[in-house]
Amino acid sequence: MSKITFIGAGSTVFAKNILGDVMQTPALQDFEIALFDIDMERLRDSEQMLLNIKKTSESTCRIKAYTDRKEALRGAKYVVNAIQVGGYDPCTITDFEIPKKYGLRQTIADTVGIGGIFRNLRTIPVMLDFARDINEVCPDALFLNYTNPMAVLTNVMNTYGGVNTVGLCHSVQVCVPHLFKHLEIDTTGVKYKIAGINHMAWLLEASKDGIDLYPEIKRRAAEKQKEKHNDMVRYELMLKFGYYITESSEHNAEYHPYFIKKSYPELVDRFNIPLDEYPRRCVNQIERWKTMRDELVTDRNLEHKRSHEYASYILEAVETNNPFKIGGNVMNTGLITNLPKEACVEVPCLVDANGVTPTYVGDLPPQLAALNRTNINTQLLTIEAAITGKRDHIYHAALLDPHTSAELSMDDIVSLCDDLIEAHGSWLPKYN
Repeated sequence: MSKITFIGAGSTVFAKNILGDVMQTPALQDFEIALFDIDMERLRDSEQMLLNIKKTSESTCRIKAYTDRKEALRGAKYVVNAIQVGGYDPCTITDFEIPKKYGLRQTIADTVGIGGIFRNLRTIPVMLDFARDINEVCPDALFLNYTNPMAVLTNVMNTYGGVNTVGLCHSVQVCVPHLFKHLEIDTTGVKYKIAGINHMAWLLEASKDGIDLYPEIKRRAAEKQKEKHNDMVRYELMLKFGYYITESSEHNAEYHPYFIKKSYPELVDRFNIPLDEYPRRCVNQIERWKTMRDELVTDRNLEHKRSHEYASYILEAVETNNPFKIGGNVMNTGLITNLPKEACVEVPCLVDANGVTPTYVGDLPPQLAALNRTNINTQLLTIEAAITGKRDHIYHAALLDPHTSAELSMDDIVSLCDDLIEAHGSWLPKYN
């Protein structure tokens, strides 16, 4: 029996979508679903939830929870990763509260920015531990990474972990449906192309019956900007730089130097930016889990409908050789010609029995490549810090971050990094 291993299986709702989808897929019925998490209670909850879905869906997949990570991975053909190192308390709290003392505000802090840098620094060593296990017990496995910061972690697993990794994010497949719904444009028959980097990929083309839809998209977006809504940052970026971006406005508010500014506090209200959004979500999710647990774990008749998550479709395409197209995060092997070759990029990929094959994009419009590079700079310096153990590279990553450098002096940025290193304590390795 082949094996699909899910690391971070205590993410019960996410495990329900990914693994519930697997159990709804006929081509995947002969697999063992191996669950691993360091939280034993959440691991058992997820195991029971999946057993409930197995019963109602009449799946023949085998469900097994493991307390030994290496044994969970042994012989796996596919590995799905959904971990969060340090959790909300203490690490997310640290990522938000210490920068606040310097007047540096954030919204999500899971990609770039000072919070994204430190989330990377505490996650990369754990991921490289996974890579060592994978190279020992399942060296041919396809690793599906759902953990943020997506671009850096996918890059590290491919470049330094020696693991065949593709990074997967929801923002690509929901980009056009969400935009067109808000602008009240019918998506039937629409063709589109998306490429860039994770959370900052671009809707490069959108057409219907050979007609470019962008003029109408921009006209309607400009009208929408006259009243407050939840996507004002992305619309503003599109109206100024020419193209719509994949990830949400609350994310993109902190990827650029234009929106969250001490010197222009009115911008936060003008663009409807939810500061401290991620900590609020975490608190709400913790509270919601208390009631959701009863629904998911104790309901022996729990049902599941296949979701839009890519994972099961990727596995199905590999197993059946029926091609499926995804937006995947992969290394830039000449795919986007005006972004660095060391970068991880998000491009259309074809999946079949050969695995994940990325497609050539060529040059992005120059202003879009320039915006991407501002984030890639920080990503690559964060990787340097993690791999070399040099504290100076942490400073470099932060000094090059667009939002951080627009708000703080060089001395304050260095001091902030030192404070965050101290506050994280044993969550980080030692830096020299």
